[in-house]
Amino acid sequence: MFTGIIETLGKVTQIETEHTNVNLYIESSISDQLKIDQSVSHNGVCLTVVEIKGNIHKVTAIQETLIKSNLGNLKEGDLINLERCTLAGGRFDGHIVQGHVDQTATCISIEDQNGSWLFTFSYENSHHQNITVEKGSITVNGISLTVINSQDNQFSVAIIPYTIENTNLQEIKVGDTINIEFDIVGKYISKIMAGRG
Repeated sequence: MFTGIIETLGKVTQIETEHTNVNLYIESSISDQLKIDQSVSHNGVCLTVVEIKGNIHKVTAIQETLIKSNLGNLKEGDLINLERCTLAGGRFDGHIVQGHVDQTATCISIEDQNGSWLFTFSYENSHHQNITVEKGSITVNGISLTVINSQDNQFSVAIIPYTIENTNLQEIKVGDTINIEFDIVGKYISKIMAGRG
């Protein structure tokens, strides 16, 4: 369980392909504090730490993860958002994030609003089950954000300078693919309503 509050940025130092899997080696300020078998959010994807060497840790993304997320697009040198799982009894600063990315979205515009930025993303919603709600929560590359301009297949988020400086949104350009996890409450409601016809 995560909250979508990014703890630090990591840098991809090496990528290995092993059958249909991809092994990612991530250098970060928290890598040497991790433990084998620990769950860590990487761009919003919950992955298990399988190896640690100094300030670099290794995780493996299987084919299902690569299909549903942008991890297969990563290149050496790319920045990746990292968050360790939530401590029981800790502050819950973001929202309930499972680390189970629902799908990817495409950045279709970035507007400089003289002190903040407005990012707009579009996504395929063929079954109308993945929904956003105005002023509701959304996870973008693991970041807990508030939805504005909610539409059937697109939404926007307003980004403050701190978030730009401390997440990999600083690297996002129009046309780039990002990971999205829809709000868990909205997903349950959507499924219940779909079941009722």
